[in-house]
Amino acid sequence: MRISDRRFALYLMAPAALFLAVFVAYPLFRLVADSLFKISPTAGGPRDFVGLDNYVRAFASEAFMGAGWRTLAYTFVVVALEFALGLGMALLFTALGRKSEVWRTVFLYPLMIAPIVAGLLWKFLMIDNFGLIGTLLHQAGILQNPNQIGWLSDPGIVLFSVAVPDIWLTTSFMCLVLFAGLQNIPGDLIEAARLDGAKAPTLLFSIILPLLRPVIAVALVVRGIDAARAFDTILIQTNGGPQSASETMSLLIYRTMIRFGDPGLASAMGTIYLLAMLGVAFFAVATIWRPGKDN
Repeated sequence: MRISDRRFALYLMAPAALFLAVFVAYPLFRLVADSLFKISPTAGGPRDFVGLDNYVRAFASEAFMGAGWRTLAYTFVVVALEFALGLGMALLFTALGRKSEVWRTVFLYPLMIAPIVAGLLWKFLMIDNFGLIGTLLHQAGILQNPNQIGWLSDPGIVLFSVAVPDIWLTTSFMCLVLFAGLQNIPGDLIEAARLDGAKAPTLLFSIILPLLRPVIAVALVVRGIDAARAFDTILIQTNGGPQSASETMSLLIYRTMIRFGDPGLASAMGTIYLLAMLGVAFFAVATIWRPGKDN
């Protein structure tokens, strides 16, 4: 029995399509559908249609707007520092060539650590009273006492403190992606620019970064979405405190669902969050990658 190429391709895609329909499309449909109802947190409880009321409540909530701004700030800090550090390390590894093989392996080590373990590790490094970072800065003469800076208890800096484990964990991922992109830049192009007298800043900003644009877009979108949904590292370090200063959108949705027992409102927040992430992703691809606009 012979089958056409088209039907053979459909047979190959069927398992993946079925998987996506069951585990992606259906949960998304339920998320949007639940956002239109006031749902009792008890099993078998009432389920009343309220239309867009949950969305109105979400946008009117100071906690939701505050969590949105904190998520934006957290994502910007994490991705910006990871990109700068990752690009620097990728350029260094490229310059070292084969001599960097061992260092590349060592640099990837944090990727093998579970986020909750990294959060617990950095919590003990920065915790008040006996944190190792405060003690070392005090012994170096930088701080007057080990508790001068409340890394995890000062609402003014806690959002940046809880970002440190995330940066430590995934800078190596950013470096790995950018390093792979650098290997595809023709060496003779760089050499020709050097022979023409181009300095390092000119090589970086006029040749390397423009050629890396598609790779940079993918890396920023992937890490941006991943950083924006940060949950476990923040939960284990501060549980969103103090005074909700480190409560990001993922933590707020979790609390609204589990602690406050409002699945409808949590679904509305999740839907808004999802649409915002899609918008940011499309904007990043359109402005950084610009597919089809470059020759």
